[in-house]
Amino acid sequence: MPFDVPIAAWEDYRNEVTAVATLIAAFVLAQFIDRALIRRGRALGATVTGRALSPEADTRLRLVRRLVFAAIVVIGIALALSQFPAVKRVATGVLASSAVLGLVVGFAARQTLANAVAGILLAITQPIRVGDFVTFEGSDGTVEDVRLTYTYVRTGDGRRLVIPNERLAQSTVENHTLVESRVRVEVSLWIDRDADVEAALAALRRDADLDVSIAEVDREGIRLTASTWAERPEERGAIAARVRGECLERLRKQALSSNASEP
Repeated sequence: MPFDVPIAAWEDYRNEVTAVATLIAAFVLAQFIDRALIRRGRALGATVTGRALSPEADTRLRLVRRLVFAAIVVIGIALALSQFPAVKRVATGVLASSAVLGLVVGFAARQTLANAVAGILLAITQPIRVGDFVTFEGSDGTVEDVRLTYTYVRTGDGRRLVIPNERLAQSTVENHTLVESRVRVEVSLWIDRDADVEAALAALRRDADLDVSIAEVDREGIRLTASTWAERPEERGAIAARVRGECLERLRKQALSSNASEP
């Protein structure tokens, strides 16, 4: 019969074909549910607030999406492996010694599990959110994504900081936009110790938007600070450059030598 060969081939490779089909179905289902959650989140944001999701909701939604995606894929892999009798026998033996296996896997994957638990805690407590402007270990940047094990931060020069969530949860993070969206911009200016400080302060305070004060006095001179606010984190660099230039020009007109830099 012409169908004998295909039927025989199916009998020989039925487990492999079923396993591959199960994996494909799991990935397709995971993608479908992930996109459905994205659409649902956008629709909910438009319905409730009339705009995109808030940073808090967006951060939590990303975590839920990745947990659901990972759970579906893991179940799909387990179902695919269960098609093979040899794997079933191994799994039965493994389950019989689950305590030992748990210790071995837990020790081997301690760092990954710690990062995953920290990622869940970060998404729940939200000391940082997607879109926040933060400072971590001396680097400033905007939070691009809070994933299950790593957090991505984009710096002002376009670099990406990939930070393990466990390290992020254990360290001090300065969140500039947690309370309000504005970001503080501060510029330092140095004048000579024998310079007329009152004249320098008066010159810098002509701009009502600037908060000017004496920051410190040392052997090198007197450091003044001029600070203002940026409405968005990405404007911080341009505003700092503008304030620095205007302050230098005012000090030069008063015949005061100075230098300026960001702290």
